[in-house]
Amino acid sequence: MRRRDPLATHNERVKLRAAFLNALALGFLGFAFLRPLVEGTLTLNLLTVSFFLTGLVLHRAADYILKYLETED
Repeated sequence: MRRRDPLATHNERVKLRAAFLNALALGFLGFAFLRPLVEGTLTLNLLTVSFFLTGLVLHRAADYILKYLETED
């Protein structure tokens, strides 16, 4: 049986969490831009702005999580 490297396991879990948040952010940002384009209404309303800001916050959270990657020092 192979032993798992705890550092590699930790780093993969951190990257997985960051990728999940980044995928959510992409969904929110895509919805904020694509929905008005498809509907033909390019006006900024509260829903569009809230989806856009949620996407940005999730993207920044994913970026913040990546600082917890560890190295073998």
